[in-house]
Amino acid sequence: MTYCVGLLLNQGMVLLSDTRTNAGLDNIATYRKMFVFEDPGERVIVILTAGSLSVTQTTLARLREAIEDPDATEATSVMKAPTMLKVAETVGNTLSAVRRDIEEKLAPMNQGALATMIVAGQRRNGAMRMFLIYPEGNFIEATEDTPFLQIGEHKYGKPILDRVVKPSTSLADAQKAVLLSMDSTLRSNLSVGMPLDLLTVEKDQCRVAMRCRIEAGDPQFKAMSEAWSTALRDGFTRIPL
Repeated sequence: MTYCVGLLLNQGMVLLSDTRTNAGLDNIATYRKMFVFEDPGERVIVILTAGSLSVTQTTLARLREAIEDPDATEATSVMKAPTMLKVAETVGNTLSAVRRDIEEKLAPMNQGALATMIVAGQRRNGAMRMFLIYPEGNFIEATEDTPFLQIGEHKYGKPILDRVVKPSTSLADAQKAVLLSMDSTLRSNLSVGMPLDLLTVEKDQCRVAMRCRIEAGDPQFKAMSEAWSTALRDGFTRIPL
C-alpha cells in the first residue's frame, strides 16, 4: 500500500508520497509513486499513484508513450492537452483502460487490480487544478472547501489536514502539514514507509519549485516528528477531564 497527499493552495501546490510497495510481509520493495511531466514555464503536471503496481506502471508507460508519439494530439497527450480538465480526462481514460485489460487477464484467478491517482498541475494562462482519479476513470476535484486530496492509506493523516489546511495556508506551513500527516501514517501503518518524495509548485510558474527525497533517518524529519509527539503529549496533559 502507500500514502500520497496533495494540497491546492492560493500560493501553489504541495505534494508528498511514500515509496513502499508490499505484496505480503516478506515481499517489500521501494518504488517511486510521484511522477512529473514538465515543460518549464509552459506546463507542469504531477501524478501520484496508489494501488496495484502493475496498473499504475502500465498507465504511466502508456501516458509517456502517447507523449513521445510523433502524431500526438491534444486528445492523446497530456503535454498537449488544452486544459487541466482534459489532462484529468486523459489520465482517467488511460487508467480505466489499463485496469480493464489487467482485470481481464486476472479473471480466471478471481483476482482484481485497482489503482487511484492524484493529478495536479497548471498550464500557462490556466488555473492550478488538482484531481483524484478513481479506478473507473472518473474523478473529483480539490476545491476551496476541501483543498487537499489523499490516496492510499489516508485515514491516519487526515485529522491534521482537516484542522490546519486552508487555501490561505502558506507553502512552508503546507509542507509541514503534509509531513506531519505522513508521520502519523508511518506510525500507524506498516504498509507505508520511507523514503518520501516531496514537491512544491508555485502558482503561475508552471515549473517545479522544489523537489526532494527524504530518506529514513533524515535528521530534520526526525526532529519534526519528535517535536510533534511532544506537542501532542503536552496538549493532552493540559486538557481537563
